[in-house]
Amino acid sequence: MLAETICSAVSAAGLGIAALTAYRKRYLAATRIAAYSLVPVALVMTGLVEWVTGIVFKPGVWIGFGLLALAWVLLATTRAVERRGTGTRKERKERKAATGTAPAAVAPAPAPTTRPRQTPASPAVTPADDFSDIEAILKKHGI
Repeated sequence: MLAETICSAVSAAGLGIAALTAYRKRYLAATRIAAYSLVPVALVMTGLVEWVTGIVFKPGVWIGFGLLALAWVLLATTRAVERRGTGTRKERKERKAATGTAPAAVAPAPAPTTRPRQTPASPAVTPADDFSDIEAILKKHGI
C-alpha cells in the first residue's frame, strides 16, 4: 500500500512539473516529462510494484539470492584455482602425451616444394643514418 501511494505521488509531481514546463512553451520536454511521470502509475496498475515489494521484503528471497551469490563465488574460485594449478595448454598437452592419454598424433605436413625467398642481408644501420633521415624530414618542414 505504501509503495503504491509513493508511486502515485511521484506521478502527480511529475505531471505538475510537465505542466510547468509546458507553460514555459517547452512542449517537447513537457511531453517527455509527462511520459516518464506516467510510468510509476502504470507499474502500480499492472501489479508489478506489488510483486517487487513482495520479493524485497521477504527474508527467504534474500537468503536465496545470497545462496546464488555464494554458489557463483565458489564456482569462480574453483575455476581460478584450476587454471592456476594446471599450467598452460602446452604444458597440459605435454603431460597428456607423456601419460599416453593424448589423441593419436597427426601426421606432419609435407614439406613445401618451393624454396622460401631469401632476403638479402641488410647493411648495418648506424645511429647517424637514423638521425640523417629525421634531419631531412625536419628540414623539409622548415624546422
